[in-house]
Amino acid sequence: MKIVVYNLGCKVNQYECDSLVASFEKAGHTVSCELEAADLYVINTCAVTQEAEKKSRQCIARMRKYNPNAKIYVTGCAAQKNPEQFEGKGVTHISGVAGKNLICSFPEGKDISPLPSVYENSEYGKATRSRAFIKVQDGCNNFCSYCIIPYLRGRIRSRMPVDVLTECNIRALETDEIVLTGINLSAYGKDIGLSLADLITYLSGVKARIRLGSLEVNVIDKKFLSAMAKAGNVCPHFHLSLQSGDDGVLKDMNRHYTRKEYMEKVDLIREYFPDAGITTDIIVGFPTETEEAFANTLDLAEKVQFSDIHIFPYSRRQGTKAYSLGSIDRAVVDARIEKLEKLRHTLRRNFLSTYCESEFEVVAEYATDFYIEGYTDNYIRVYISKTATPRIGRIYRVRATGIYQNGLLAKLK
Repeated sequence: MKIVVYNLGCKVNQYECDSLVASFEKAGHTVSCELEAADLYVINTCAVTQEAEKKSRQCIARMRKYNPNAKIYVTGCAAQKNPEQFEGKGVTHISGVAGKNLICSFPEGKDISPLPSVYENSEYGKATRSRAFIKVQDGCNNFCSYCIIPYLRGRIRSRMPVDVLTECNIRALETDEIVLTGINLSAYGKDIGLSLADLITYLSGVKARIRLGSLEVNVIDKKFLSAMAKAGNVCPHFHLSLQSGDDGVLKDMNRHYTRKEYMEKVDLIREYFPDAGITTDIIVGFPTETEEAFANTLDLAEKVQFSDIHIFPYSRRQGTKAYSLGSIDRAVVDARIEKLEKLRHTLRRNFLSTYCESEFEVVAEYATDFYIEGYTDNYIRVYISKTATPRIGRIYRVRATGIYQNGLLAKLK
């Protein structure tokens, strides 16, 4: 049977999709991760924003165009939040966050199982990307006032380190970069008496470079950074979530740190890793964000000198504490996003200009007619002049020659 496993969400969703691919292939099925003709479709949905839920619903119609008679399975966060939105659309099966691996037994109907209290192990993922995503943690206890995910994913639960190590060693045979991911990666180990620093130490012998997913401010301390430096195989790239640079908004968001504390963590990172790439997420248009508050965000972003910023307009989610606060006029939000985009562009160019003649190791992600494209360890996109058939997922030693598009142009050493 031909099966399509389609991801609409985060890197955790991607890992779960990779696991489903492995399970289906083990059972003898032909599996793809691209929207194309198939006998059965599995949609792993997302609910982080209203737009994400909308895309999840629209995906069903797109699949029907490829095969009107196909079976369609809907799973994931959007189905956990509101399974009724997928009913009456000819969907064969609807399930939530728990027990996604049971899809491989081809159930029918609706089954929104209770959220698990311990980490659910699954089939080791099948490599569907040049970098390997490995899920080490699920759930979140933070309950930021704007975020619906803790209600959908449940409390934190961590994967045992020996199982993480086993999968990392397997995937290191396929690729030179492994990305550790989780719903709240910084909370790894709190439920099993460990920490993310402990896991990093445990994985120090893995023969691939390890990149960490999104981090929270509270995980950055001397123990954590020392573990990274001593391990030697962890990328000096910190995606350190900010969301706002204003103390009042941070409090309303229930973020548990101040702009001063955030800046102190950035300084500590650069003490250990002077060449670190520090990227972030910023939400624009939170209901209590005034013009002054937004100006504080711009100010902090400039002080930090982020290497890149992921910008999101605030998405009002029913069921969150911030829902009752209403929303800001979209025109105001769009104007603020435009200002932040300009600053983002300037900061990224500043960061790139520092490395215009540097040497790097780059993991090749894919190739076009003219370039091999990939990322440095500190997360600079690199375009390597194509002089040979690329080995996707493997490391190239290159020398940068200048800024090009959203990254650096380079030549093979």
